[in-house]
Amino acid sequence: MYSSPDECLQKLKRLIERFVLDKQLTGGYLLFEKALSNEAKSLEFANFQPSVSRVDTFLSQNLSSYTDLWNFCKKLLLLSHGQAEVERGFSINKEVETCNMSEETVVIQRLICDQVKVCGGVTQVPLTKELISYCASARSRYRAHLEEEKKKRETEENSKKRKYVEEDLKELKQKKKSIREICTSLENDADRMAEQAESSGGSKMATLITESNSLRRRAKDKHKELIELDAEIENKIVELTKLS
Repeated sequence: MYSSPDECLQKLKRLIERFVLDKQLTGGYLLFEKALSNEAKSLEFANFQPSVSRVDTFLSQNLSSYTDLWNFCKKLLLLSHGQAEVERGFSINKEVETCNMSEETVVIQRLICDQVKVCGGVTQVPLTKELISYCASARSRYRAHLEEEKKKRETEENSKKRKYVEEDLKELKQKKKSIREICTSLENDADRMAEQAESSGGSKMATLITESNSLRRRAKDKHKELIELDAEIENKIVELTKLS
């Protein structure tokens, strides 16, 4: 579907006509063309490997927004299996699914269902010592799993917080560097104007002294900002230490 959408559409031509004629599919070619031009050109379709993933599971995930098309694909898949493995996969998944169930839980429950079926039913599953022992310790393993998940979440949250604090600390240090450069520049200009005032007289000398004093006041204000920045930086360093 990804590499040769036109060829794919051509191969399905007769099937589409048959389904449309029997009123089992609406939209005809337009439905397929839309899916092939949108969904089938995605990275998921390009990377799909039949040997690794089930085609029914893959299509149900990627064609969920095309209800009629997905129903059409289900019927095609069932044709070659005599309503066997693929159809059983649909029904079993629906039976074990509940709200807020994680992917891992769905997989585990499917494994259990498959094994029960292999044994010939629930009453035919052999109750070995290993199975009884495993079930007896299930609660403690579940608690350990919850604790591990909790620690994992706390570690992730801590890592995010640390990243934010590190970014803030970097910005504060950069700001401190800029203000320090401004202070140096203001002080140098004030000294230069003071020297010029010494060799001048009259109104020019007064103007230069006034400008020099103004620059020194600005430099003094910037030094106060530096003191406040140092305090902020120190607080961020302490915060980082606590997050380590």
